[in-house]
Amino acid sequence: MERSMPTVKEELGQEAAKVEAWLAGCLEGRGIPPRLREAMDYSLRAGGKRLRPVLCLTFAALCGARDEDVTPFAGAFELIHTYSLIHDDLPAMDDDDLRRGKPSNHKVFGEARAILAGDGLLTEAFACMFAVKVPAERVLAAARLLAEAAGAGGMVGGQDLDMEYTGAARVSPEQLAAMHAMKTGALIRAACECGAVLAGADEERVRRARDFGAHVGAAFQIVDDILDVVGDEKEIGKPVGSDAEQGKHTWPSLVGLERSRCLAEERVAAALDALSPFRGPRADFLRRLARYIVERVQ
Repeated sequence: MERSMPTVKEELGQEAAKVEAWLAGCLEGRGIPPRLREAMDYSLRAGGKRLRPVLCLTFAALCGARDEDVTPFAGAFELIHTYSLIHDDLPAMDDDDLRRGKPSNHKVFGEARAILAGDGLLTEAFACMFAVKVPAERVLAAARLLAEAAGAGGMVGGQDLDMEYTGAARVSPEQLAAMHAMKTGALIRAACECGAVLAGADEERVRRARDFGAHVGAAFQIVDDILDVVGDEKEIGKPVGSDAEQGKHTWPSLVGLERSRCLAEERVAAALDALSPFRGPRADFLRRLARYIVERVQ
């Protein structure tokens, strides 16, 4: 009997399992107070697609690196992403009670410890970055890229703009795109670029990895906006309609659902074009992954 090919969701799960195995022990032996460690683990081990570390590992492999040599750096993306989710959910920010189908960190551990859990994950991520087995100059270059993507000119700045735009009378599509490129896209773009840099890829491959990440990140956010309108709460792990309730500007609110779907398709097409020189099973996985992003809302 012929064996069926795994779905892209199953493939992503298989790749994510490598990251899960590393996350299970990444905070061990760090001298973290037990209750703080529990709060950090609560959000870090709450599931999720592990998209950012998987992208980092995949581009590193495409450019010649071994998974085991770069996994701690790839995992650092998940620590930073998780810290951002903990802080985003706080009452002073997005004030969300659910994350990935579970009570938000601050609902379980209190606001003060949730803040510290986020701070701890962010800082531990940098310790992880430097625990990789690749030449030091590559690690330094990649660490700078990740720091810039996570910082005030990237994810943090994007969150600030998101708060500024929430409830504003008018936000242009250009402003929304720029904010999303910082808040959501910067880490996704950096994950792809850092994977190539850690593997010692040439400038052309690094550029294509960066372009793929930028386009996939944009498509991912557009689809996330669409799912907040038409998605299933159990599937996406948070209340549907929360963006509108909070007065957030989204792609559907600016240009409508159908135009939003078209914009996501355009971004995926550009991402696939960036992948054109890459060959092999892992490149094909990235192609299927890019298409899967928009298939969720078709």
